[in-house]
Amino acid sequence: MLVVVGIATVAYGLLSTSENRQEAQATALAIARTLAEDPALQDEVRYESRSAAPPSAADLVDGPVQRAAEAVRERTGALFVVVTDDRGMRLAHPDPDQLGQRVSTDPSTALSGGEEVTWATGTLGESARAKVPVREGDRSGVEARAGTGTDPVDDPDRVVGEVSVGFAAATVRDSIGVDVAAIAVVALLALGVGAAASGILSRRLARLTLGLQPSELAGLVQDQAAVLSGVGEGVLGLGPDGRVTVCNPRAAALLGLQDPVGRTLADLGVAPALQDAVADAQADAAGGSPSLRAVVDDRLLFVDVARVARDGRDLGTVMVLRDETDIEAMSRRLTAVTAMSTALRVQRHEFANRLHVVRGLVATGRIDEADSYLAGVLEQGPVAFPTVDAGLVDEPYLQAFLGAKAMEAEERGVALRVGPGTLVRGFLVRPEEVTTVLGNLVDNAVHAAVRGSRADRWVEVEALDDGADLHLAVSDSGDGLAASDTGRVFQRRPDDVGGAAEAVAAGGGADPAHGLGFGLPLVRDIARRDGGDVWVADPGGPPPDADAGAVFCARLAGVVEPPDDRPHDPDPDPDGAPA
Repeated sequence: MLVVVGIATVAYGLLSTSENRQEAQATALAIARTLAEDPALQDEVRYESRSAAPPSAADLVDGPVQRAAEAVRERTGALFVVVTDDRGMRLAHPDPDQLGQRVSTDPSTALSGGEEVTWATGTLGESARAKVPVREGDRSGVEARAGTGTDPVDDPDRVVGEVSVGFAAATVRDSIGVDVAAIAVVALLALGVGAAASGILSRRLARLTLGLQPSELAGLVQDQAAVLSGVGEGVLGLGPDGRVTVCNPRAAALLGLQDPVGRTLADLGVAPALQDAVADAQADAAGGSPSLRAVVDDRLLFVDVARVARDGRDLGTVMVLRDETDIEAMSRRLTAVTAMSTALRVQRHEFANRLHVVRGLVATGRIDEADSYLAGVLEQGPVAFPTVDAGLVDEPYLQAFLGAKAMEAEERGVALRVGPGTLVRGFLVRPEEVTTVLGNLVDNAVHAAVRGSRADRWVEVEALDDGADLHLAVSDSGDGLAASDTGRVFQRRPDDVGGAAEAVAAGGGADPAHGLGFGLPLVRDIARRDGGDVWVADPGGPPPDADAGAVFCARLAGVVEPPDDRPHDPDPDPDGAPA
């Protein structure tokens, strides 16, 4: 910046010097012209030019030409105003000793009738000077002064002398110096103000950028863009004022946001649970809030919110979102499969015990008793599960799963029974999907029966296959649903899933046993993926308004393989040998 100011000052000085030189020359020329056209001066110069002998210095020092020239010089501040006759002899000069002498510079141009503007050095030093011819003009003054009419015929354009006006070079340079000095002072002031402003701006930028250099900022931006676009989690950054500053594509997709930057969470319509989490993090001196699981639209999200600060300065809040919808679905399926495997393990153990009994009877030759024992086993069913009417279910997966659920229900004082309309002739080809949906409905029904006001606590399950589809109906002895809650139980509520049941119960909303925050919406999603559905067939109610609690139905498409689709074993030959 100092170099720029210096260059500008030098350039101004050069331009100002040229302009001042030209201005001084133009001023000298204008003054010389004015004086040369003065009729009185023309008369005096013409008179002196016609004199046979040159006038003496004593005659000229107080003469009219000297007085007129000095008056002009004093008024204009010129270095000199010199008047000569047609021979170049000085008739007026600032130095009286120079009067009557020939001028030091060549007067030929002016005495020839031309004007001359030069920058030259004379007896008074270097100056910007202009020389203008003095012409004869009207001769009436000479005739009156000479007292005779015998003069030759006058030529008004005849040159009878010259006027030379000059301005000292020092005066021109002094004016330039004053201008340059003023410019230099202003430039230095501007330089000082600029330096101060630059320092303030640098400190402010350092504070805003946390002391990072431009190259570091560029690298940080590149790294941030790569990280935010590459991570599987959603990242949402909020400034201290609560407005969104950063939102990666994953966060926008999970929260359903469009152009979120610069807007608050309230403006974006973000779930109140997330807004509260951000507010808690901002208010918490430790800079964070507990992790929570929240339901947003159709997704189950695990949310971490933390306040960010550096050097005691609040930089805002960061929210990290993880989609756990698929994990939750897998967890529920794993729970169902675990329950079914437990049931199968019990069944295997019971089956092994029965085989030991049969083997013992056969080994001792008690064939008739073994036959009677096997007949009794066939009547009782494959395993001693506490499932009422378990023999109505022949499908092995359903049989084992309902047995396991019956054992869990029995521990809570609830009887699980199979409805009389149950008829499943095919075989399950997607048992984990069936057990996930059925397990959730049964768990909700058991919970409702436990909380219900009826003394007889039961849950009834009916299953019916129709081609490749499986229809399920689960009813219970609970107090049912309010009519207004039949749709709400399938709505995902943006609250902590872990405490959903308690929150709903405390709020007096939906039935505390049905719609536990995420289970029913999840199983409905599972059913609808392949064209099925889950719905409330009958809201039921407490006694004596209704005979039973709520009835939930489900239709699962493509989960059953009809028995006709399975390959048949080849018929044996008439002799009993294998075909």
